[in-house]
Amino acid sequence: MEDLNFNRRFVLKALLAGPAASFIASSKALAASVSCSDQIVRVAGLAAPDSMNPFATWTSFWPTTFTYDFLVGIDAQRHSDRLGFAKEWSVDDDLTWTFTMWPGMKWSDGKPATAKDVAFTYEYLKNSIGTPDELNVGWNNTAGLEQVESIEAVDETTLRIITKSPTRWPVDNTIMIVPEHIWSSVSYADARSTFRNDPPLVGTGPMIVSEFQQGQFARLTPNAYFRAGQPKIAGLIFSFFPSADSIAQGLKSGNLNYGMNLTAAQWSDLSNDEAIVVGEGLTEARNYLAFNTASGQGEGSTRALQDKAFRDAIGYAIDQKAIVERAFRGHADPGMGLVTPSASGYYSELQDIKRHFDLEEAARRLDAAGYKDSDGDGVREDKDGNGFQLELITGTSSGTIETPMAAVQLVAGWLGQIGIPVSVTQLDPGALDARTASPDQGGGKWDLLICGSWLTPSAPDLLVLGKPDHTSNNSYWQNSEFDQLISEVERTADIKKSQALVDKAARIIYQEAPYIMLAYPFMLDARRKDCFQGWGTEDMFSMWSYFPLDRLKAI
Repeated sequence: MEDLNFNRRFVLKALLAGPAASFIASSKALAASVSCSDQIVRVAGLAAPDSMNPFATWTSFWPTTFTYDFLVGIDAQRHSDRLGFAKEWSVDDDLTWTFTMWPGMKWSDGKPATAKDVAFTYEYLKNSIGTPDELNVGWNNTAGLEQVESIEAVDETTLRIITKSPTRWPVDNTIMIVPEHIWSSVSYADARSTFRNDPPLVGTGPMIVSEFQQGQFARLTPNAYFRAGQPKIAGLIFSFFPSADSIAQGLKSGNLNYGMNLTAAQWSDLSNDEAIVVGEGLTEARNYLAFNTASGQGEGSTRALQDKAFRDAIGYAIDQKAIVERAFRGHADPGMGLVTPSASGYYSELQDIKRHFDLEEAARRLDAAGYKDSDGDGVREDKDGNGFQLELITGTSSGTIETPMAAVQLVAGWLGQIGIPVSVTQLDPGALDARTASPDQGGGKWDLLICGSWLTPSAPDLLVLGKPDHTSNNSYWQNSEFDQLISEVERTADIKKSQALVDKAARIIYQEAPYIMLAYPFMLDARRKDCFQGWGTEDMFSMWSYFPLDRLKAI
């Protein structure tokens, strides 16, 4: 197997990630009094899945990742005991990839799970490219499949993928493999919109989603046909909470076995509880300030947002170290470029072009760019002579780590000091997704945005914030040179070449400044010691697999 060339300094200790939905305290997902006797693992996080259909939404990654396997994916390349649908894989001439499936593997309904299901999943996506209902709106999407020449199920256990040019997509993609006998009757129109994929799901992972109550919980049961043997636990209840307060309270009371997305204060408090183990680790999460760079449809309140010089000047008014120390209480790395420190093979501190925090320098650059306070009222005017009053929207999108409001307040305060007052609008996940959607989907008409993103450490995912028409490109920024570099990154399997391309792209977007990175937050989590064992050591959790739900045991 090929080695994964983007190692973390720490492996993320987490089971789930994402933002909020309403929590009902009386939900049967979290009973008032929970004992260890039922052997059901209770976990919680800030998550808000709106359906269990991976083709229609990004928010369902948790908990569907425990039900659906990737063919290979990120985690299997790091850990030989966390393999997905494929048991082995190899590549010839960087173009022909051969995958061997687990012999005798079955879906959770007892039907054979074979290479034909993998070929179906990929072809299902690939054949939608260019159609009015292209499957490009959810976790399972068409990105990268345009590079594939052919996909063939050679036999029940062998899959061959031939690519048009060198690419790591066949092993790095995180498409969830679905059963052909379920999905072959679902039209593209339904798959990307109305089909909810209601439980019970049919998968090959260790835990099968058997019940889903939107905004409350997902219940999972052990897969009797899991290739490594049925998990020893009796089940899993995954509660979706609107804030970390409920998570911390549940851990203290014993109503939860595991919780994540904790705040620094909660994490510190829980660390003093002898019944609880706390952990933290690097993630691929990025918290940033984004500028609405759109022109025309969806544009912000001033054309200054479209001006590189204006955005660059504001970059000097942001103190990332202060944000880490005061807002994250040290549980983050200071923001720099697109690449997170966890993607160590690609990370650079960009020292030769790095901005430094200096409010006077920010003010000088704004003056030089033509944004002056001509009437002395403390508020600058744009080039049309209008005073600034920018709307800054913020919130937590599904699949990300919550940005502390203290960070938002710091940024608003610094901008006010250089003559750019802002009003802050805090939004729930659904409203935030609607406001930050592409302008042709009704989004836009805001000025500044503080939120986060969290995708894999693969080279293409590191650059998606600047990819045209990608749902993660919240600034609506476009740059032809950057687009070309993304295209080249997607067409190379050579790690050194990929590193050089990513570095060049990261420098372009840093200097163009559609985003100012604020921090790379750590995941703060905690678990109780009393009910279950087998959580693992320092690397007990990884963002990109079912581990350790396949091997937990009751104490």
